[in-house]
Amino acid sequence: MTLSAIFQKTNEMPWIPGSVLFGEKLLVEGQDVIFLKILSDRRDQGGGVAEITRFAPPPGKRIRIKAIAESDEHVYVLEGGHDDGIGKQIRFPGDYLLHPKGLPHSAILSRETIALVIYAGEADRVTEFRVEDCKQGD
Repeated sequence: MTLSAIFQKTNEMPWIPGSVLFGEKLLVEGQDVIFLKILSDRRDQGGGVAEITRFAPPPGKRIRIKAIAESDEHVYVLEGGHDDGIGKQIRFPGDYLLHPKGLPHSAILSRETIALVIYAGEADRVTEFRVEDCKQGD
């Protein structure tokens, strides 16, 4: 096997709608709310996946995701951030998270959020995905 570097000009890469990769379950009233730029996918070679993910909740709505890490998941928030259950922002640009393999975890996103996400192997197994109204005070 020949090794070579992988180089991407991310500002020139198109956003891939999440529904193209994961089906219509990611559509809200016919619109995508998750978009990806796949930087590399080396799972077929025993590696992992690197992507930039953009969450775009509709106005007045928030995205709620629950998942189990199928491999170590590294998340670096570039823009936006995560909320707690009552609408207070708890993750900000520059924050880093590690979800070790096997860890159940969740995210609540009420604002457009862009993150670099790197999986050491397989991507998360999503157990719940929904878009809901923001709670009072969000």
